[in-house]
Amino acid sequence: MTEERISPLRARMIEDMRIRGMGEKSQKAHIRAIKDFARFLGHSPDTAAPEELRA
Repeated sequence: MTEERISPLRARMIEDMRIRGMGEKSQKAHIRAIKDFARFLGHSPDTAAPEELRA
C-alpha cells in the first residue's frame, strides 16, 4: 500500500474545513478548485503574487 504525500498547505486546508464542519463532498470540491487554480498559475497558490491572483 502506498501513501500519498500531502503538502502542508493541503493538510492545513483539510483540517480547517473539517473544523468548520464541511462535508466530505464540499471538501473535495474545494480541493479540486484549488488544484485547478494551481494548474492555472503553474505553481502553488501560496506563492502567488498579487498580480497573479488578479489574473
